[in-house]
Amino acid sequence: MKIPALDMKAQLAPIRKDIDQAIARVLDHGGFILGKEVEKFEKDICLYSGSKYSIGVSNGTDAITLALEALGIKRGDRVLCPAFTYYATVGAVASIGAIPVFIDIDPKTYCIDPESVKLYLRQTPKAIIPAHLYGQCADMDSILAIADKFDLKVIEDTAQAFGAEYKNKKAGTIGDCGTVSFFPGKNLGACGDAGMILVRDESVADILRQLRNQGTAPSNKYKHIYPGHNNRLDSIQAAILVVKLKYMDIWNRKRAENAVYYNGQLAALELITPYVPDANTHIYHQYMVRAKNNKSRDSIMNHLNEKGIDSRVFYPIPLHLQPCFSYLGYRKGNFPESEKAAQEIFSLPVYPELTHEQMDYVVKSIKEVL
Repeated sequence: MKIPALDMKAQLAPIRKDIDQAIARVLDHGGFILGKEVEKFEKDICLYSGSKYSIGVSNGTDAITLALEALGIKRGDRVLCPAFTYYATVGAVASIGAIPVFIDIDPKTYCIDPESVKLYLRQTPKAIIPAHLYGQCADMDSILAIADKFDLKVIEDTAQAFGAEYKNKKAGTIGDCGTVSFFPGKNLGACGDAGMILVRDESVADILRQLRNQGTAPSNKYKHIYPGHNNRLDSIQAAILVVKLKYMDIWNRKRAENAVYYNGQLAALELITPYVPDANTHIYHQYMVRAKNNKSRDSIMNHLNEKGIDSRVFYPIPLHLQPCFSYLGYRKGNFPESEKAAQEIFSLPVYPELTHEQMDYVVKSIKEVL
């Protein structure tokens, strides 16, 4: 049996007609960049998330870059980032000449560890980026308390957790800005690249609208207020996302149901299933399981892949050990929890269209090893 990590064709099939019609409307009116579909999608995101402002942009990485710039982070400023997340979180920091300061993770949630943050505050950082990894939020109360005390801007990397909640607040609406990726593989994915920035401050929202569009003044396209960028959201992607947003909570609930099923089936095995604090809801962008060591993890994954089950490691090399960040001077052993997680965790397919027969096959295949 072949079980992919994600079956996008199965997701699109029931809503294909609505998506085709949405694309056709854009083709008919010809407003392909920052058109009325982008305005509609921004309004829908505000209604869904409770964010005061939503700014559609080109992708999730650019969303982080623009948020940093709009909040006044400049070249040479230090920004606290988790050592264990996808490259884009920290790549955005480096791209504007700011200095990433890595922080270890909570070994249960795999999100940034507030206690570890306290060890690096002497470096006088200007911002912190908690990445809400795998589908749930970091400990935002603790992070906000530190940010308030040390005057840090808070940019939530919500690429993997859009739709999740922390104490009844939507991910991305708790800090100064929340950045969202609509990369096709996300729980809410476009048919190409797309992103969003959730903002609570009107002045920051105004700056972002100009930065994404070549720094252009609202009333004069040939007057450039800021050294901006071409980070605009395409109308076709916005039109697709307007359709898909209506189904996202349904899909997320199905992911959570699949996760509960896995949790029960795997409970007796030597595996650690996802931990969800009481403050959080989890949307299971990835269902990550932890083995007792690297050898056990690799044995399980090799067997799963041989059986046609697409199991992956997110992420095999912590960021402080990536060649591109060697100039920062970190070494192996600096962030033990991040390094250990990279050696022990692996994913199981959890997408909404999975059947019980498929999940039983996954569980059976794991039991053949353990």
